[in-house]
Amino acid sequence: MLRKKPLGGKKFQVIFTMPPMEGVDSLHLCGEFNGWNESSTPMRREQDGSWIATLTLDGGKSYVFRYRDNRGEWHNDWQADAYVPNQFGTENSVLDLAAQEVMAQRRDDGGAPSRRPRSGHQNKPASGRAPQKKKRG
Repeated sequence: MLRKKPLGGKKFQVIFTMPPMEGVDSLHLCGEFNGWNESSTPMRREQDGSWIATLTLDGGKSYVFRYRDNRGEWHNDWQADAYVPNQFGTENSVLDLAAQEVMAQRRDDGGAPSRRPRSGHQNKPASGRAPQKKKRG
């Protein structure tokens, strides 16, 4: 599972988590962000047996990644943003921070993107004039 948090300055904190896996004693996060190094990003085992790693990454792009266990097996993140075929006949997980950066910028600019009413659904009467308030008598 991926959790993304904008940090400002086009940086994101990304929390990678994997559920407990039978027979797995160690798990490493490998991807474009660490040159596919199989030992540079170890994941920490939580008390419930799940795995977690936190990285700070640049926004505005996507990253391909996978998890590698101590048995030499590769695992995908089944909550990834997308999947792409790799040269080994399997798929890699994709972390998309390009779309996340756009959403973070909108939040920094004052909230959600503005929504204009669709044509014909404006809040005014057919006459084109604003409704008058009724006087209480």
